[in-house]
Amino acid sequence: MKRLVTLIFAATLGTAAFAQAWPAKPVRVVVPCPPGCSLDIIVRTMSDKLTQRWKQPIVVDNKSGGGGMIGMDAVAKATPDGYTLGLGFNGPIAFAPFMYKKMPYAPATDLLPIILTTSQPNVLAVPASLPVNNLQELVAWAKNQGDKVSYASVGSGSSSHLSMELFLNTAGIKAVHVPYKGSPPAALAVASGDVQMLLTVAPALLPLVQDGRIKFLAVTGTTRQESLPKIPTIAESGYPGFEALAWNGLFAPAGTPPATIDKINADVNAVLKDPAIRSALENQGLIPGGGSVSDFNTFIASEASKWGSIIKKVGITVD
Repeated sequence: MKRLVTLIFAATLGTAAFAQAWPAKPVRVVVPCPPGCSLDIIVRTMSDKLTQRWKQPIVVDNKSGGGGMIGMDAVAKATPDGYTLGLGFNGPIAFAPFMYKKMPYAPATDLLPIILTTSQPNVLAVPASLPVNNLQELVAWAKNQGDKVSYASVGSGSSSHLSMELFLNTAGIKAVHVPYKGSPPAALAVASGDVQMLLTVAPALLPLVQDGRIKFLAVTGTTRQESLPKIPTIAESGYPGFEALAWNGLFAPAGTPPATIDKINADVNAVLKDPAIRSALENQGLIPGGGSVSDFNTFIASEASKWGSIIKKVGITVD
C-alpha cells in the first residue's frame, strides 16, 4: 500500500512538472485565413508579449479555406499537448454546425475553448464608385438592379457571410454570394467593383478606404464604433434591433491538459490587459476580450443558440 501511494504521488508530481514545464518548444497558432486578414493581425499583435511570457516563439500557421473549417480541423486533429492552438471565430465554431450536413470535426467535442480574444462589429463596405452614400440609398439602388447585385464574403459560413444574409433578409433585397478566402481578396474584389458589397471587420479594409477605393456605409453593432464615429449603425439607418458581431478566440484540441489550458488563459488575459496591446487592438477597431474558460464556453453557447435560430429562419445552407 505504501508503495502504491508513493507511485501515485510520483505520478502526480510528474504530471505537475509536465504542466509547469509548458511550453518547452515553439507554440504553433493556426490562423484559419490568409496572411494580412484580421485574425492574422490579432495573433501577430499579441505574439511578442506571449513570446516574452513563454520564452518560446509563436509560429503563425495560416490555413485558409472552407469558411475557416480547414484551419480548425487541423487544430482538432493535432496532438493535444498545448503546442498547437487555433484562433477560431464565429463561422467554424458557432455557425457551421447549423449550416453543414457534415463537418470534419465537432466544435463542441473536438475543440477546447480557452479565451475570447476580441470582438467587433462588421462594417458594410461598397466600391467608392458606387452611386450611393448611405444605407437607404444602397437598398434603393439594389432593389433597382434586379439580379445584377453580388456581395463578397471572407468565406462561406463566416460572420461576413451570415451577417450579410441577415441584412439582405431584413432589408428585403437580393444579391449573389461570392465567397473568398479571407478578407484581403474579398476587399480587393469590392475595390475593383467585381462585387458591390462586403460585410466584414474593418482592419483589412482601412488601407483601401484611405486610398479612396472603397467606402463604409454602416456598422453592425448596436452603437457606433469608437474608431469610426461618423459611420452609422444599420440599426439607426432604418433597421432597429439589427446586430451582428464578429468574435474570435483561442482553442486547443480536446484532451489538452487542463493545467496547460489554464496557463494559456491566464497569460493571454494578462497580455490583453497590457495598455500597449489594448491600444493596438482598439486602433484596429477591435474590442479586447478576456475572461475565464467558463466565460468563453458560456458565450459560445449563447452565440450558437442565437445564430442557430437565425440560420434556420433564413434557411442558410452551405452544402
